[in-house]
Amino acid sequence: MEKRVTFDGKLLPYALLLPQLLVTIIFFYWPAIQAVYQSFLIQDAFGLSTQFVWFENYTLLFSKPEYFHSLLTTLVFSSVVAFLSLSISLLLAVQADKHIKFASGYKTLLIWPYAVAPAVAGVLWLFMFQPSLGLVSQAIRTLGFEWNPLLDGNHAMALVVMAATWKQISYNFLFFLAGLQSIPKSVIEASAIDGASPLRRFWTITFPLLSPTTFYLLVVNIVYVFFDTFGIIDATTGGGPAKATETLVYKVFHDGRLGGDLGGSAAQSVILMVMVIGLTAIQFRFVEKKVQY
Repeated sequence: MEKRVTFDGKLLPYALLLPQLLVTIIFFYWPAIQAVYQSFLIQDAFGLSTQFVWFENYTLLFSKPEYFHSLLTTLVFSSVVAFLSLSISLLLAVQADKHIKFASGYKTLLIWPYAVAPAVAGVLWLFMFQPSLGLVSQAIRTLGFEWNPLLDGNHAMALVVMAATWKQISYNFLFFLAGLQSIPKSVIEASAIDGASPLRRFWTITFPLLSPTTFYLLVVNIVYVFFDTFGIIDATTGGGPAKATETLVYKVFHDGRLGGDLGGSAAQSVILMVMVIGLTAIQFRFVEKKVQY
């Protein structure tokens, strides 16, 4: 006879759900509602005078060329960081899954960067690539290449891409390694007996079985690049030079906190939120069809 655990109290499920619901409402839904409401207002920097202007903040925002420049910068930055962080972490996870010496130390070193705060990661990379004092910058200069992320926009973009990619590799590595270890070894051994090369085994067996993990990490990495890279950009380049590294999330901070345009900043945050929700919905609508569970 099958035994089942039952609870007589009807309020217990709601009591268990209540803390998480409160956290979600207080820290997500309430700020989102406030941002939507504030995007229809024009306020002074101190919040003393407020005027309801409907969609004026949105129309004014889309009439500014610098906003579309930040949008293009965000698309390029997010695509490059997501691709590099996923591909490099997958390569490292495949190597770590092999029977090699000092595998545990190798895995530990790869996990460490995840514990570093984004702002600290940005400062570390800035120190290494600082034009006059950075060790890596001096090595680059000895090779005959000019490197100055403080003046060259392409160099600054390369710097924040490297810092953001390095920060996210550890997170992706953990999930890829767990996914690789969950794949039955008998399937890989059977394909090896059939004469499949290591590369063919990876693309026809290993990678398709990793598709649920890859899809999850793709969604997480897109959210990470759009939101969590603010600290890296702020500590490394401050959106410069000449707004070459100013992404949408940094522009929200710059216009609202530094520029005092609270209504326009709120409108930007609403658009950014809609973009991320839309990208996530598109991934679930089209990319998930290719996932093999």
